[in-house]
Amino acid sequence: MAYGKRLRKINEGVDKTKEYTIAEAVNILVGADKPKFDETVDIAINLNIDTRHADQQVRSAVSLPAGTGKTLRVAVFARDDKAELAKSAGADFVGAEDLMEQIQGGMLDFDRCIATPDMMAVVGRLGKILGPKNLMPNPKLGTVTPDVENAVKAAKGGEVQFRAEKTGIVHAGVGKVSMGADNLNQNISAFIAAIKANRPSGAKGVFIKKVSVSSTMGPGIAIDLATLEG
Repeated sequence: MAYGKRLRKINEGVDKTKEYTIAEAVNILVGADKPKFDETVDIAINLNIDTRHADQQVRSAVSLPAGTGKTLRVAVFARDDKAELAKSAGADFVGAEDLMEQIQGGMLDFDRCIATPDMMAVVGRLGKILGPKNLMPNPKLGTVTPDVENAVKAAKGGEVQFRAEKTGIVHAGVGKVSMGADNLNQNISAFIAAIKANRPSGAKGVFIKKVSVSSTMGPGIAIDLATLEG
């Protein structure tokens, strides 16, 4: 089926004036005609925050119960025993100054960067490279930690990082269409629960203003906030 016909058919199945439960929205995504690749399911949450204020920042990570449907490539800055633990946990790149030099040379073949606290003096030299790509290790995200073994396992096992943009919107991929409805329902519910759990102290009134889910090639489907637990 041509892309235009496929998209029109999906749009016909979505009532733009209606808000759906998570289960209803997922069923639409899973039941739609598939393109030739496994689409990512994305979630967008519009929060009632002003990110210009320090007490209204939203940034954390959540382990999705069904995983993300893909395996992250992980780089770890560590030495000696910690380096060996990172390797045994499945890290794709492990090193110290040597890894720093590779990254300075243009090597960015990883999705997550983890560092032990003692390595931050080295990692700090890469701020202008890693920062703009949201790869800079951060203790708030658990990516600056002495426990590199579990940090690598979490990254490989389906942990998703999230951060509110300037407009107060959080975007994240919460799985693949091929994972099926049950797994996607679990992941979306877990992600929304993590957002609620990270409500900043400065947020006033209604925290979550709008939630929508979509597939890579599909339209956004609005979620009925009244049906969300908690």
